[in-house]
Amino acid sequence: MILAAGLGTRLLPLTRNRPKPLFTLGNRPILDILITRLRDAGFDGILVNTHHLHEMIHDYVASRDYDIPVWLRHEPQILGTGGAIKNVEDLWDDRPLLVVNGDVFTDIDFRRVYDSHSAHDHWVTMVLHHRQPFNNVRVDRENRVVGFLRNDTASPDARLLAFTGIHVLSRAVLDFIPEDTFTSIIDTYERLIEQGHTIRGLVVSDHYWHDIGTPSGYRQAATEAVARSTLAKLASRETQKPLVWTDLKGDGSDRIWQRVSAGGRSIVLVNHGISPEGQICEADAFWSIGRHLEAKGIPVPHLYGFHRPSGVIAMADLGDLHLQELVSAQKTASPLSIYRPVIDLLVDLGIKGREDFDTAWTYQTPYYDRQVIREKECDYFLREFVNGLMGRNVDPESLQTDFSYLADRGLSATYQGLLHRDFQSRNILVYRDNAYVIDYQGARLGPLAYDLAALLIDPYVGLDADVQDRLLAYYIERLGSYMSVDPGAFRHTYRYCAVNRNLQILGAFGFLTRVKGKRWFHAYVPAAVNSLKYHLSRIDPEACTTLKAIVQDF
Repeated sequence: MILAAGLGTRLLPLTRNRPKPLFTLGNRPILDILITRLRDAGFDGILVNTHHLHEMIHDYVASRDYDIPVWLRHEPQILGTGGAIKNVEDLWDDRPLLVVNGDVFTDIDFRRVYDSHSAHDHWVTMVLHHRQPFNNVRVDRENRVVGFLRNDTASPDARLLAFTGIHVLSRAVLDFIPEDTFTSIIDTYERLIEQGHTIRGLVVSDHYWHDIGTPSGYRQAATEAVARSTLAKLASRETQKPLVWTDLKGDGSDRIWQRVSAGGRSIVLVNHGISPEGQICEADAFWSIGRHLEAKGIPVPHLYGFHRPSGVIAMADLGDLHLQELVSAQKTASPLSIYRPVIDLLVDLGIKGREDFDTAWTYQTPYYDRQVIREKECDYFLREFVNGLMGRNVDPESLQTDFSYLADRGLSATYQGLLHRDFQSRNILVYRDNAYVIDYQGARLGPLAYDLAALLIDPYVGLDADVQDRLLAYYIERLGSYMSVDPGAFRHTYRYCAVNRNLQILGAFGFLTRVKGKRWFHAYVPAAVNSLKYHLSRIDPEACTTLKAIVQDF
């Protein structure tokens, strides 16, 4: 029996339009996964109770052919776990009944569980494991359940384990389940223990188990499912457990990055978190833009799969060497030789990436426009860096003229294309001597000079001004292979894009250091401040005088 009638209140608002048993893992509903695993384990009939959005579950099961009977029992009024079992008494023959919660994703062997129960004479077997913070079942040294955390019936030497939501009951238990409207099976088990009956605990280990009934549990289960299905495809066979998980540093992002390996193969997972249906989210942009770039021949890590409900994306593992580390490790090598192939990539990204680019893929804004410059760069710099990290009290009105001027000049560019929007050394991986673009989900259309500025003024590397100018000349030369370029006009726009980008960098450093507590970004603040002073000195001497005075004081 699969218990599938729950309201899913812990997953609201996601469960308003979809019952929890139809939440997908690896693009399959958890209900389908459970039914299939039970069938494959040798069970010859399955009961499913329903309540919340029961029509959707009934329609789904009716559309499937499982080769064994699947009986659905609708509960007009939800009955609880004990009441649900009592409610199928008429469908229960003399054999023990295995019961599993409909929100459990696990590889626990159901046949082993059933056979273990059949090997003893006790009425109940509960499958238990050690899993904080769910440990609330008291078990003695012989693995007999002697109570639950909510009562005081246990002996002093009992240890605590967690209930997996999988148990086997003999028919005799039915006589102890009351006819109440709502009954928990745990109430019945407590009653059995009080009356001297033994409940056996089957303790399992070396398995995976996730409760998808909470947002965090669902994310964890979806991540596990994506990892296993992707690695299985790469190996052309079912993935052997256990998987090896390694957390990866996400820099300024709140997303969760992990490397997962098994059998000599590895992938990288990025978890964007659960997003509501019906609106474009960051994960959607990551997936759609990544596939577009790869189709255009732009080197990005290959995307294997996307589980949209949880925001989990699987991609090729290209190692951990960023452009920043490469430059740092090769101090004797000229940065020019390292950066020229990256600029070749950047030119292709801007020109080829624009071809057939659908602005509907973007989740922030489709264009780098005045609003972006004012809100995400100028105002961001003033709020998070000047008045935030530096503790000044600068009136925003005093900088309105300067910020408007910067926005106008930054958008005056003739040369437009696809922007990465954060094209810096930490977002360029180097794998087998080739550069790959990552973290492109903020891509949009705009001035080509912006991404070049992001690369050249990057404080993580700190390129000399002479090197920056030589690489700027190289970019203009390479861009000339695609279109006619006026070097003077391009350089003019570049200067203002460099200032705007520098404002964004310092705003981000202020926010990440002060608000997010990521103190390591503070080490790059001096270099970014010096860079802003330098690039402000290269624009019109009569422009942005208030901003220049503020910056000069740092």
